Amino acid sequence: MEILKDQHKLGLGGVAIGTAFENISDEESNEILQSAWDYGIRYYDTSPWYGLTKSERRFGNFLKEKQREDFIFSTKIGRLFHEVSKSDVPPTMWKAPLNYDFQHLYTADAVKKSIEDSLQRTGLDYIDIVYVHDLSEDQVGDRYPYFFKQAAKGAFKALSQLRDDGVIKAWGMGVNKIEPILDCIEFADPDICLSATQYSILDHEDAVDRLLPAVKKAGVKLVSGAGFNSGFLGGRERFNYKEVIPKGMHEKRNRISEIAKKYNITILDAAIHFVLAADEFTSIIPGASKPEQIEQNVNSMKKIIPSDFWRELKYEGLIYDKAQTPD
Repeated sequence: MEILKDQHKLGLGGVAIGTAFENISDEESNEILQSAWDYGIRYYDTSPWYGLTKSERRFGNFLKEKQREDFIFSTKIGRLFHEVSKSDVPPTMWKAPLNYDFQHLYTADAVKKSIEDSLQRTGLDYIDIVYVHDLSEDQVGDRYPYFFKQAAKGAFKALSQLRDDGVIKAWGMGVNKIEPILDCIEFADPDICLSATQYSILDHEDAVDRLLPAVKKAGVKLVSGAGFNSGFLGGRERFNYKEVIPKGMHEKRNRISEIAKKYNITILDAAIHFVLAADEFTSIIPGASKPEQIEQNVNSMKKIIPSDFWRELKYEGLIYDKAQTPD
């Protein structure tokens, strides 16, 4: 069963609302969410990790007033949170997190506890999609084999059972690397995976060669996180949540932008259409730190991208010749 339909192709991710890049207030957060709702966005993704439970609470406060069947909601497991004093909050990427600490845990009991906590924080009746969050070497380091073994025996089986029992509709990995998705497909039966930082108009060759064929063979769909390389395509000096910009990316971004201008489009217009052109991707979920970005993304979805634009990018070697494009 396909959980995400055509109306869910453009969703909203919750990293920025969790104060990843600036201290967004509750009022500003609500304005962003209201704008997304008003523009017809009906797929919302967050995690208890974002803002140390802040993003999840903000989504819940907004969505619990809506008819539950009118939207799709996904969150994540992999960390359990407990309240601490302000002085004991660990250093993280969040600008204004809540007073919580956490531990990574991928057991069956931890999955159930995490889902219970998420339901309590959001006030929602159920969660549609659950992603196994940050089970990858970039997050857990050399403990990846240990945690993956823990998840294979615990989280994966528990999530499959919850899906089969109708408690959730689907589950999969939510990671920034390719290998964990490939490993999960080998050991379990996920439905949909959130693939962050692995597939964008700037950086996609490895995913085209390894990730997309594997998920297609397994019948697993993908959701794109960080399709704008966490703001780099929009002109921010960060790339995939880091301040170090890979060599050559400025030049590549600028050249694609120049070519896009010739066709009366922007690189952000092209970025959304590029991701969704791949059969394996069912949705893209850019974050937003202001309502205007929601409007921009919606307008980008409506743009018609000329076929000559994609041909020119391939001719100049700016996108991989094996990559799927809208034409």
